[in-house]
This record gives sequence, structure tokens and C-alpha cells, in this order.
Amino acid sequence: MDKQAVIAHITSWLSDYAAASRSRGFVVGVSGGIDSALTSALCARTGLPTLLVAMPIYQASSQVNRAEEHMRWLMAQYPRTSRTEVELTATFDALVSALPDAGNHDRRNLALANTRARLRMATLYYFAGLDGLLVAGTGNKVEDFGVGFYTKYGDGGVDLSPIADLTKTEVYAIAAELGIVPSILSAPPTDGLWGDDRTDEDQIGASYPELEWAMEYADAYLPRKGTGYATDGLEGLGLSNRQVEVIRIFVRMHNANRHKMDPIPVCIIPPELRC
Repeated sequence: MDKQAVIAHITSWLSDYAAASRSRGFVVGVSGGIDSALTSALCARTGLPTLLVAMPIYQASSQVNRAEEHMRWLMAQYPRTSRTEVELTATFDALVSALPDAGNHDRRNLALANTRARLRMATLYYFAGLDGLLVAGTGNKVEDFGVGFYTKYGDGGVDLSPIADLTKTEVYAIAAELGIVPSILSAPPTDGLWGDDRTDEDQIGASYPELEWAMEYADAYLPRKGTGYATDGLEGLGLSNRQVEVIRIFVRMHNANRHKMDPIPVCIIPPELRC
């Protein structure tokens, strides 16, 4: 990969999209992770106003500190970059207290984790509406189109996705080329939605390099089953036990999360019913 050429291409794409949509610039939620760091850096490179928003909800201090370090670094380089922080913990707590306890502990915890992401999405669109900005998405290719590891109408609720055609490995390579702060480059990827130190790999059961391999393998070799993949007969293909396990993880998540990747279904009314 020609990293400098990719950087220039994405920066130009962002500038062109902002001009075509008559937007002033961008707003990016900064979490202290690699994806938001790269996205915000690319937006800032356009020279357009770029607002960095930290939105802690019971956030680990390590994540808060990385986000702060990144924002200071970025603002020192790009004068039209600014930052703000919205402490959403009390807002989240108020919403939790208003919601009924459904009884299923695991399902409720997952629903509340996704609620954190949706509060942040609403906050970003508040600032976007105030200043005529575009909400820039921070999802990468494996998350957005592989396993669907994001919150629908949370971090998936964006105006444009500048890094969604980059794998996680490529995200790290481009980020290193741009000089993203070492604390972010070395931190294990995490969605930060649980209030603890669990990583993406802890939740998924596979690393991003493994998922990238599985995504390529599935596209090349696995038969389609409806809108997803079928995994019949994997054990007879000469794969290692771990490779089979990773493919099954990828396919299970991909098939379950297709609803995030496909357009919203529309019920089409047959012409004869309109007569």
C-alpha cells in the first residue's frame, strides 16, 4: 500500500464531499482508540473546521487520557481543529433509571452498552446541527462490512465513512504514517462501551488480523446462504482447528449482523393494490 497516496486520496475525498454537501467541516467523536484517531486526523488534514468531541460515560482513565493526548497533538498541528467534552455519565444514569429492568441480565447489559453509543451519536449530531458539520464515521472495513461490530444508529449513525474501506491492519499502518501518538498505536482495540477493560478481541473471540483473513477466505471460498455464508464441511478443507474456529466466529457475526449492513427493508406495495 502506498500510504501517502492513500492519505492524500482520503483527504481529497473528504474535502470534495464537504464542498458538494455545502458543509463547513466535520465533527468526530474521539474515544482514545485508533479508528477515531485516524479519522479525526484525516478530517483535520483537509484544513476545514474539525470539532473533536470527547463523550465519557464511565470511561476508563486510560481511554480518557489517550483521547486527551491525541486531541492536544492534533490541535497543535491544525489551527482549525477544536475540541469539546460532554460528560454523559449523568445523562446515561438518568436514562437507565427511567428504563424498566427486563429481567434478562445479559440482554439488558448489551442493550445498555448500545445505548451509550446512541447517546454519543445524538450528541455528535447536536454539534453537527449547530455548526453545519458532517458527522464522520470511525468504522473500519472489518467492523462495518465483516462482522458488523458496531451499534446500529450509534457509532453506525454517521454522514460519511472515510476509513470504512481500510482493514484494521491498514488503519494502523496509515495511523503510524501520520504520526498518531504512540499511546494510541500500542493500545489494544476496545469499544469502550462496558465500563471495564475488555478488548474487542475479548468480545469477538478473534483478533483483527484473524478476522481479516476470515473475511477474505469467506469471500473467496464459502458458499452463500441467503444473504450470509454457509460453513458446511469446513473440517474437510485442510484448515487448522483455529482457522475453522475463526471462520465460524466470522460467519456467525456476519450473518447475525447483516441487518446493519443492508439498506433498511421497504415494504413495496404492489401496483394492483393501489387501484
